[in-house]
Amino acid sequence: MKITRVRGIALGLAGLAVIGVVAAIAFVTLTDSKELRYPTQSALRDALGTTATAELSSRGIALRKGLTCQDLPGWTKLKLRAGCTGSTADEKPVQVIGTGEDETSEHHYTILVDGRPVVENARCLGADCEKKAG
Repeated sequence: MKITRVRGIALGLAGLAVIGVVAAIAFVTLTDSKELRYPTQSALRDALGTTATAELSSRGIALRKGLTCQDLPGWTKLKLRAGCTGSTADEKPVQVIGTGEDETSEHHYTILVDGRPVVENARCLGADCEKKAG
């Protein structure tokens, strides 16, 4: 089989196209842009009170005053842990737990009111859920 210049050029271009597609797939796979919404301990702790308050409000639960948030024991740069406490308008205790895992790039939140879960292992709270959906 005789290969002409036109066939050679066509085969070369096809080969380059295949290499380009493979390189693009590898680039997208290796540079996954999924990141934590709150990438630091202080960012998670600072946002947790606001987002939890919004989540409770959307569920018809009013707070007596703002939540008090702090770092939870055992947090690291790769495993964020924060918690908030407070009480509802009718004096029921509120506990909020927020986590962030660098390895999975996921947050999880739990809210307990009077010891009962209102939110369990949710990936977002309050307005953050709207941002993610939009």
